[in-house]
Amino acid sequence: MVHVFKYKEYNYIYDSGSGSLHECDGDTFNYLANKLGQPVDISYLSREKIDEIEGDLNALKEQGLLFKEETCARPAKSDEVKALCIHICHDCNLRCRYCFADEGAYHSEREFMSEQTAKRAIDFLIENSGKRKVLEVDFFGGEPLMCLQTIKNVVYYAKEKAAAVGKKFLFTTTTNALLLNDEAIEFFNEEMENVVLSLDGRPEVHDAIRKTVSGKGSFEYVIGNIKKFVASRGDKHYYVRGTYTAKNLDFANDVLFLADNGFDSISMEPVVTDIPDLAIKEEHLPAILKEYERLCDEYLARYERGEGFNFFHFNVDLEGGPCLSKRVSACGAGNEYYSVAPNGDIYPCHQFVGDKSFLMGNVYDGRIDGEIRHTFADNCLFTREKCGECFAKYICSGGCSANNYHFEGDMNKPYGVTCEMMKKRIECGMHVLASKKRLNQKN
Repeated sequence: MVHVFKYKEYNYIYDSGSGSLHECDGDTFNYLANKLGQPVDISYLSREKIDEIEGDLNALKEQGLLFKEETCARPAKSDEVKALCIHICHDCNLRCRYCFADEGAYHSEREFMSEQTAKRAIDFLIENSGKRKVLEVDFFGGEPLMCLQTIKNVVYYAKEKAAAVGKKFLFTTTTNALLLNDEAIEFFNEEMENVVLSLDGRPEVHDAIRKTVSGKGSFEYVIGNIKKFVASRGDKHYYVRGTYTAKNLDFANDVLFLADNGFDSISMEPVVTDIPDLAIKEEHLPAILKEYERLCDEYLARYERGEGFNFFHFNVDLEGGPCLSKRVSACGAGNEYYSVAPNGDIYPCHQFVGDKSFLMGNVYDGRIDGEIRHTFADNCLFTREKCGECFAKYICSGGCSANNYHFEGDMNKPYGVTCEMMKKRIECGMHVLASKKRLNQKN
């Protein structure tokens, strides 16, 4: 399908069949928008101009760059497990109001994973990884740094076991940074492929939600730790990840605050919650969509000044065409990727942990529920009928299965509020691609 959209004075054409993005003049935009059924007046166009426009569009079509037939096939998913999210503890030293994990407890008892269980999870991954050479483990919580020594021991164990069978592990972790001391920083820089650090932005925004057990705001405790870590990180991967809610719909200010504090890899995610005063609702969408544009404008202004940073949601990759496996298969949750609870129970992903209807097995018995696994293996872009006529489908893959399930009751029914935000972010990301190309050519 063909999608035409405007970003300020710029006119764009995106062809989902080829994955091609084109910039065009206003006459071409209006003509094509009209032909696509939009209420755009083209009566002012002369026959000569229309012939010129049609000639240009037909040339692109002949090159396979416009109106290209969508030929992406249903993906054949591997039955080899590639990654685990190890819940090293179900406890936390913060009490964030919006936490989907029930402030770290996952609606159950607060508990820590034993080193034995964590090592058994590593064994389970190796045993079920087939011919995969590179395996991934994410240490998650709760707050993983409450179990730093266990993580260390498990990482060293995993590296030794992997070397013995010709495999390699990549480790990541997500932390609130409250316990991010020199020991943890040194270990993370040695062993962690990526580290995600939670910081919601401006002090007043962060402290309104991310409170300590005693009820105090946590900003002053974590900002210094995160700065120290990032300064030591070199060229290794990290993200400072924030969450915005209905309380800070001006979240662009929080992204820019993080950039101003020296963080050049930033993500700012919409909250996933049903808490009335925090939840993102349909009524908030007009303000949110405008805010993404405001952020996009400042993002590009800083890039032009040589002060650019990496904002996760403006990263749109159009290389390789639309049919890459990662673009049609949805995520690997419940099939190639699992979460392991502290007692060894296996779930499709971290957002399903604790829901017994999605309990798939346990690392000690090594068996996986075939029916649940088949459900997730079968799940992909083409099982999400609503996505069929959406221009963004080969980029977003139909959204998060867990969010779809929790908000719509069905993994194959994309959550509409998230869809609208995703489409706007993709348009902004396409504008970023085109703008950077223009600036690079100019320079």
